[in-house]
Amino acid sequence: MRLKPQLLEHLLHPTFDPTAQKKVITKGLPASPGAAAGKVVFCADEAVRRANDGERVILVRSETSPDDIHGLHAAQGVLTITGGITSHAAVVARGMGRPCVVGAGRAAVDLAARTLRVGDVVVKEGDRLSIDGVTGEVMLGEVPTMPPTSSVLGKQFQTLMSWTDLFRSLQVRANAETIADTRQAKEFGAEGLGLVRTEHMFFAGRRIVAVRQMILASDQKERKEALHKLLFMQREDMVELFEIMSGLPVTIRLLDPPLHEFLPHTESELAAVARAAGMPLERLKRRANEIQESNPMLGHRGCRLAITYPEICEMQARAIFGAAAQVKNCPMVEVMVPLVASLEEFKTIKEIIDKTAQAVQAE
Repeated sequence: MRLKPQLLEHLLHPTFDPTAQKKVITKGLPASPGAAAGKVVFCADEAVRRANDGERVILVRSETSPDDIHGLHAAQGVLTITGGITSHAAVVARGMGRPCVVGAGRAAVDLAARTLRVGDVVVKEGDRLSIDGVTGEVMLGEVPTMPPTSSVLGKQFQTLMSWTDLFRSLQVRANAETIADTRQAKEFGAEGLGLVRTEHMFFAGRRIVAVRQMILASDQKERKEALHKLLFMQREDMVELFEIMSGLPVTIRLLDPPLHEFLPHTESELAAVARAAGMPLERLKRRANEIQESNPMLGHRGCRLAITYPEICEMQARAIFGAAAQVKNCPMVEVMVPLVASLEEFKTIKEIIDKTAQAVQAE
């Protein structure tokens, strides 16, 4: 028996309840498998705001860019009007495991009115929408979803994997950073976490507030105060990850993206952050402009951030090693330093990590 890998991948994602009613309003290209439903939002900042309030959202854009990364992370799924299966939205969504439909050309987005129009159907911000990343269907309303392990297909997948265990020698680790993703990876038989992207942990709840306080700090003292808040949150996350993986290897990547990705971009969202931070809006705008990267993929990010602000690297290392010391059946923890371009960069970061590990061990 031979199966295509793509068929197996589809079994790893939520599916729609086959008995539920569906009203398909348009169809695009299935760019990342899975079923997602939630309230429609038209900008990344709104996706984060609503997700932090506990709402499930679908991010709808004409197209996405690297500036939308925080919204893609917050959303249950992504729908774009343009683009193909190699577009930004498609590639990032597949990497995150988010359902995604692209190239829904029959639909039109009006950002000023905050509406999605398909023929005579008008979907307003806050209305509910469902997308199927396997078929490319876009449906009006919220169609009930089923987690992969509870569906018939999910059970069939587990049966198939039990057969392969009799013959295979290859071990597979998962990419995960949320507790839900880690649990699901373990349920599907992952033998460790090959990549934990710590920046994805920073977008949830109180964490994003502390991250923004760190970014907006006027000096090292203020920055360390914000990082002290993050330390307890990050360590708490790590403890949960380590307990779930229970002795299996876990590779944790230190903070990678440029700092501007943690700040909102619209005037209203910037004003809200300024009020929360107790600072003038103009000062916040200046700071956002200072850290804006013309080429975010090559700029001030990864290990270069840790060299400029070693206290960030120290906080993360302290959270990792502190959590490892707390867990009874601790996994094999590996720390990944992102975007190293020279031996000197690596030596600088390794020295910070080693010193922090020794300090935690002494405590």
